Amino acid sequence: MADLKQLTEQFLTLFGGEADGIRYYQAPGRVNLIGEHTDYNGGYVFPAALTFGTTLLLRPRGDRVLKMASTNFPNTLGEVSLDSIEYREEDDWMNYPKGVVKELQNRGRGPAAGYDFLYHGEIPNGAGLSSSASIEVLTGYALLSEGGHPVDRTELALISQKSENEFNGVQCGIMDQFAVANGKKDQAILLMCDTLEYRHVPFQSEDYVLVIGNTNKRRGLVDSKYNERRSECEQAVQELKGAYPELTLLGQLTPEQFHAECERIESDTVRRRALHVVDEIDRVLQSVAVLEKGDLESFGKLMNASHDSLRDLYEVTGKELDAMVEAARKVPGVLGSRMTGAGFGGCTVSLVHKDSVDRFREQVAAEYTEATGLVPDFYVCSIGDGASRLDSPAQP
Repeated sequence: MADLKQLTEQFLTLFGGEADGIRYYQAPGRVNLIGEHTDYNGGYVFPAALTFGTTLLLRPRGDRVLKMASTNFPNTLGEVSLDSIEYREEDDWMNYPKGVVKELQNRGRGPAAGYDFLYHGEIPNGAGLSSSASIEVLTGYALLSEGGHPVDRTELALISQKSENEFNGVQCGIMDQFAVANGKKDQAILLMCDTLEYRHVPFQSEDYVLVIGNTNKRRGLVDSKYNERRSECEQAVQELKGAYPELTLLGQLTPEQFHAECERIESDTVRRRALHVVDEIDRVLQSVAVLEKGDLESFGKLMNASHDSLRDLYEVTGKELDAMVEAARKVPGVLGSRMTGAGFGGCTVSLVHKDSVDRFREQVAAEYTEATGLVPDFYVCSIGDGASRLDSPAQP
């Protein structure tokens, strides 16, 4: 948890004035526990909010100016009028909160006056833990709360996604914003991205923690390979329509239906892509069933099977992710380890006994660096709550 007293001092150094009017909000990062490359195929994902993310300190102003600063970019202080919010490349990270303000204005719920904003992010940029979604949901939640508007968390996720799609031009799906808005402590979210039907599933990890491993590999191939995989999945759907004329997405098939007709897919590569999707969706549903029984060991095996399928059938892991997962699985006390996110770099998530965490960090780091020449980072976390207001720290 961020040190609110220290952040308050930084806020006052930047913006002056008194601490009395400052309010405090937080939104988490997220990790997808299982269910990778299923979202655009009409299947389930299984994300969870993390216990670290982004903190926002804000204070109302008497004019129509937004002033924005971040502890992560200490030399930038942005200023924008509420009457002329436009995307500007040179504004960099500030375009994320600006996009949310613009979308709130479009819906008639924009702020009536300006604010001073100080953001403090604990999520590493580019790690695939949704730093942008955390900032967006946090901004929307804080401004709706400050304006006295009711907060519908599903709508908040959609506002945040739309601002990223349209204002920032990033065609992300809904999962990141949805998990950040709707997270609950010790519960993962079973989400159908197409319909936004969801439910919370208990994740009683007891003596186990989630360890996220950042490969620190730049993810250069993601966009081109992502588009290629989508197109391969669409091709599989077209070729299976001979058997299932109503089919529009692979997620509509059970494993039994797929296996009965999979020979209709001419390309072995396309068949393997489709097999991953159908089996991965089934693994998500199996995960829900075993976690509801508190069976962490079976969940760990499903995590392993997910990574192996992403490596062998969907081919989106790459040398770095495979090396980290391979090293993780050798550590006693690890129930499961897999890549999380789009692939070709980014992060792994492992379920590790708390007594094994130190050994995990040391052993996995050494093996991973030897295999790749890169130095990883590790984050030990639990599953936390979605966006919320924080109590003000006691003033001296």
